[in-house]
Amino acid sequence: MDLATFITTHETTIRLSCFLGILLLVALWELVAPRRTLRISKAVRWANNLGLVFLNSIMLRQLFPAAAVGVAVWAQDNGWGLFNLLELPFAASLILGLLLMDLAIYAQHVLFHHIPVLWRLHRVHHVDLDYDVTTGARFHPIEIILSMLIKFALICVLGVVPLTVILFELILNGAAMFNHGNIRLPNALDRYLRLVLVTPDMHRVHHSIQMDETNSNFGFNLPWWDRLFGTYKAQPDAGQEGMQIGVKGFDNPKETQWLPGMLWVPFRRKG
Repeated sequence: MDLATFITTHETTIRLSCFLGILLLVALWELVAPRRTLRISKAVRWANNLGLVFLNSIMLRQLFPAAAVGVAVWAQDNGWGLFNLLELPFAASLILGLLLMDLAIYAQHVLFHHIPVLWRLHRVHHVDLDYDVTTGARFHPIEIILSMLIKFALICVLGVVPLTVILFELILNGAAMFNHGNIRLPNALDRYLRLVLVTPDMHRVHHSIQMDETNSNFGFNLPWWDRLFGTYKAQPDAGQEGMQIGVKGFDNPKETQWLPGMLWVPFRRKG
């Protein structure tokens, strides 16, 4: 069995192992070298943020048993998508597929900020009053469903192979946990690392309560799209320790930190 076949066959186990491993690593890093002092009980936030992750995981398994990999297998078997028409070499297809899917996630993220009805869903991610590794995984179930449908369409249009889909999701989930970490990097390391990867200090700006900062640094993995399309902001105006996290109007922990309140956020007439 070659590596591609092994990864595709054991996708669920590999994804779960990577999620738990990176979650634990970043969580320990947050304890050793925190960037900011948290305002809300970590136990409350973790229980509810991860509770939402668990809810979304169960929902996706019920709605889309084959998930994105199943769609990629179907598209490949039926010759759907640009890459199947072009018959690119495997390596070129893999690299180009990862880049284009990352660009698509950037574009989707921008749309979820600028289309009001989509912002109502996405602000569940932003109303977290603190910022740590669990923030990177808290999204409203309806946004999760829409994101999955968008991903299905993208896979069919591009015709990316199943391995590309698996690697992209592993990279994206890992990067999201890393760059949402409440972790301190040396300034020199951060300056050079953000040339190739979205760092916690770079993405934290995106969670500022100031809307001009919220509407910047949309990248989850690669930082190049923000620089290319003019949405990059190096640092928050108030500094990393001084900036306020969240969304204006959502300062009640019952609305933002507890699972029932999170699920109701899109239907509140504010923010």
